[in-house]
Amino acid sequence: MDETMNETARTPPFAPFEWLLSGRYLRARRKEGFISVIAGFSFLGIMLGVATLIIVMAVMNGFRKELLDKILGLNGHLLVQPLESPLTDWKDVAERISQVDGIRLAAPVVDGQALASSAFNAAGVLVRGMRSADLNNLTSIAKNIKQGTMEGFDEGQGVIIGRRLADQLSLHAGDTITLVAPKGAVTPMGTTPRIKPYKVAAVFEIGMSEYDASFVFMPLPESQAYFNRKDDVTAIEIFTSNPDRIDAFRKSVTEAAGRPVFLVDWRQRNSTFFNALQVERNVMFLILTMIVLVAALNIVSGLIMLVKDKGQDIAILRTMGASQGSIMRIFLITGAAIGVVGTLTGFFVGMLICLNIESIRQFLSWMTNTELFSPELYFLSRLPAEIDFGETTAVVIMALTLSFLATLYPSWRAARLDPVDALRYE
Repeated sequence: MDETMNETARTPPFAPFEWLLSGRYLRARRKEGFISVIAGFSFLGIMLGVATLIIVMAVMNGFRKELLDKILGLNGHLLVQPLESPLTDWKDVAERISQVDGIRLAAPVVDGQALASSAFNAAGVLVRGMRSADLNNLTSIAKNIKQGTMEGFDEGQGVIIGRRLADQLSLHAGDTITLVAPKGAVTPMGTTPRIKPYKVAAVFEIGMSEYDASFVFMPLPESQAYFNRKDDVTAIEIFTSNPDRIDAFRKSVTEAAGRPVFLVDWRQRNSTFFNALQVERNVMFLILTMIVLVAALNIVSGLIMLVKDKGQDIAILRTMGASQGSIMRIFLITGAAIGVVGTLTGFFVGMLICLNIESIRQFLSWMTNTELFSPELYFLSRLPAEIDFGETTAVVIMALTLSFLATLYPSWRAARLDPVDALRYE
């Protein structure tokens, strides 16, 4: 009969009195102020760690996406270069490749380096000769014309330049830019540089400073004459419907070319750059995880001190019939509450900053009167943030797991406390 009464009287796990005691231990009284300070720092540490992780990962993802969009918006996903003989049959090759399923554009190009100058300044540039129809299909250029127009591009001798180059040379649409190529006409005295003025037909701005400061687009026939290419082109830039499936297009493009060609995809052309970004992202994740780990260790130290301070309370509860499991759960709830609230607060703070990161950057730049995000250094003219919800979920789960694990040892110690010893030494 007594055993049956004991079974009935036994409280279920996470009973209301366990939550009540956990809440009281979280609210500091005067003599327990130091323990409360440690709990507060633990909360701040987890909050800042989670928020920083979410923000940094979002910015790194934003960097990669923006750079990928900018790079692949201007350069082809697959570059077809000639083997054995020049690409004098570029019209037929480009036409055959453009018929392949999944190929959006096959654009013949003539690339060459030149010196661009005006009455005010000079700069080295990459001149790219393209047909007007192909250039109109490059939305990164066609939809970002800031001055002038692309109409009649093939018929005239005008060029299209980037916004930062225009600013550097103090030029506007309608002005004249002089291009100097190292290889020009061949004379008895040797090869002389080719110097020719061109009208600035339009000015574009795609938002990637390296391209805005160095690219000059020229009509394809004019670029062939300017760089002594006669009837051939440098390469054919191919734009696909899905750059991540570039390997699937290699075989079909090679077959469609119908001549010996050498293929280079966007991953090979930018492998060092994107590999460096990935390594930096992984290292930043590991370093910032340490912040959350340190905050979790603060929970451990705070709970151990709380258990030591509440030794008499624990002994009284045990003599009143509280089980070891109840004592353990009380301190588990106390420590986990710090971790859960800190993680959720950090999550909301991180998301809020990510969604308004460019406005925050502009405000801080205005406050400090400094350039916090130099386009020349970071290639982009704005600070990007791309939230990956899978990654963000992983950060939240990691922080909650570390917070929970941090409470196990102090809670176990509290449960193992001998009531007789605790009361004897009080």
